[in-house]
Amino acid sequence: MTTSHPELHTERLLLRQWTEADLDALAEMDADPDVMQYVGDGSTGTRERTAAALGRVRAAWDEHGYGLFAAEERATGELVGWVGLAAAAFLPEVMPAVEIGWRLRRRSWGRGYATEAAREVLAFAFGEAEADAHLERVVSICHVDNHASLRVMAKLGMTYDRTTRVPAHGQPVRVMAITREQYRA
Repeated sequence: MTTSHPELHTERLLLRQWTEADLDALAEMDADPDVMQYVGDGSTGTRERTAAALGRVRAAWDEHGYGLFAAEERATGELVGWVGLAAAAFLPEVMPAVEIGWRLRRRSWGRGYATEAAREVLAFAFGEAEADAHLERVVSICHVDNHASLRVMAKLGMTYDRTTRVPAHGQPVRVMAITREQYRA
């Protein structure tokens, strides 16, 4: 499956395809221990791992028809992080779920960017935007202590699904969910 990568716009952000020029900012974000505290087992990334992940992110669009958007501040052109959709394969018990997630550079925290961008991505997922990922249910998964992400999930209208542990590293996570019907209500 090959698909075009849509470009989405919010009041302050451009959600776009990734470019090689994004690697430095993305690698900086993945190397920040504060940013990575609640991601996976909490370890930071290397530039090489980030570059490999960027390649997989770009390929996901062709494979699934959805993926992660680079989130760029429209006023400055600065990459603030990413937001998007991905298969939640790291948590087999929720499969075949599609997860909405986000990761922002620390200097972009506290500005409402995650909520703003995630609302637009949910509209894309449930067919309210120009493109339609044709999804019926979207989950979001975060470490049980990641209160900032839990607040974003609540603002998106997501409701509690379960608390569990990620098999690969044992971290406790909370799963929140929203269906197309709930989203449209």
